[in-house]
Amino acid sequence: MKFVFLLLLSFATSLLAVEHPNIIFIMADDMGYGDVQVLNENSTIPTPHLNRLANEGMTFSNAHSPSAVCTPTRYGVMTGRYCWRSPLTRGVLNGYGRPLIETDRATVASFLKVQGYETGIVGKWHLGLGFQKTDGEWDWTKPVDYSPVDVGFDYSLVIPASLDFPPYVYVENHKITGIPNREHPGSKFPVFMRKGELGSDFSPVDCLDRLTERAAEYIHEQAKTDEPFFLYFPLTAPHKPALPHPRFHGITKLGPYGDFVVQVDWTVGQILNAVDEAGIFEDTIVMYTSDNGSYMYRQGDPNDADHVSDATIQGYYEGNHTANGALRGTKADIWEAGHRVPFFVRWPGKVKAGSETGQTITHTDLFATVADVIDAELPDPSEAAQDSFSFLPLMLGKENQFKRAPVIHHSGGAMFAIRDGDWKLILGNGSGGREKPSGKRFERPWSLFNLEKDLSETTDLVSTNPDKATQLELEALQLISNNCSR
Repeated sequence: MKFVFLLLLSFATSLLAVEHPNIIFIMADDMGYGDVQVLNENSTIPTPHLNRLANEGMTFSNAHSPSAVCTPTRYGVMTGRYCWRSPLTRGVLNGYGRPLIETDRATVASFLKVQGYETGIVGKWHLGLGFQKTDGEWDWTKPVDYSPVDVGFDYSLVIPASLDFPPYVYVENHKITGIPNREHPGSKFPVFMRKGELGSDFSPVDCLDRLTERAAEYIHEQAKTDEPFFLYFPLTAPHKPALPHPRFHGITKLGPYGDFVVQVDWTVGQILNAVDEAGIFEDTIVMYTSDNGSYMYRQGDPNDADHVSDATIQGYYEGNHTANGALRGTKADIWEAGHRVPFFVRWPGKVKAGSETGQTITHTDLFATVADVIDAELPDPSEAAQDSFSFLPLMLGKENQFKRAPVIHHSGGAMFAIRDGDWKLILGNGSGGREKPSGKRFERPWSLFNLEKDLSETTDLVSTNPDKATQLELEALQLISNNCSR
């Protein structure tokens, strides 16, 4: 009788593991579509671990970050809601910014926690922390009164924002691990960092390594338990400062940026190795993407002719590399390079190895997708995940079952665009980001592109397809004015 009970218990445990796989979501910082070798046949940057992830899983060739800059994308990942629906309607927070996600708002982490998951984050947060003051001055001896553990994470080790924003500290749960005892003087490109407080245990060049080591430890720790886990691992690279660890110097012959991309790839390899070593390969979904496109301009591109000598870019790399592939523009832009990003999903036994889909998805879709994976009911759109649609059917090769509203794109300068099928309408002039518009930014005529025929957005079709432009404009205005798109 005891044997039968143990057998049933073992079966139930294995069934739970199948229905509730571990979920690891890795998000690079400013990696372009063309930075990954498997996506860019002309790339000379070796990315064997990302290539492996693509070969062992599915490539989403039409995946988009919900914004072309950091903070709003991270908000969308966590909440399943476009960030322009929040108080932050343009730009990003700095390292001292107040929390953007309300403690009573559902996040992917809080949702999975209710479903029995252990939830952890290791990496770059950039959604605001609760640093405290005494007599009007920052008091680093006090614990923060808000961190990721207040919005659904059981464990958190984060840096406040991008690696070029002070304060340069680690925050573990509510504790600053190394009280600032010095100041970083600030540095220029390519190792651009702003002047500010530097924690006693903080080394900028070692930051990504420390986070990687902790993320791998977390995987091993959770693999020893009976509960499934969710790990959100937002990287600090290849965002500026272009500061690869010395062991990667010179690998690409493309300068600091190229070498930093190699370190990102190595980091992904460490996570894949941790999954293998922990014996959870079959029961773990690994997703990889970037929060927006690369800040690197395309050398020799007439669309970027005004920017190739930009002082902020000099020294990042030598040689000819298209960080954003054939896409027009850069990070922050409404052009495709601003928000079309690498996206790979591996789920052994479920996702066909080496498969690909060209269906349009965006990072807000993570929330609905994980709910679908574990067959849990998604909250009503009046309450949560307002702009989230499950791409599980795509993962399982059932493209005819995938349905979502048109995707709304958003630039760093608050310009909107809508993508519906092959068509994209930009509701403004210029890039909406780093490119100066020739006229008023939001003045008509707007721009219309067929991305199936013109991925590089070279031919504006708005004058020859006015009906399509009008249709997309109405769709966009409805989705923007509504409280949700789901």
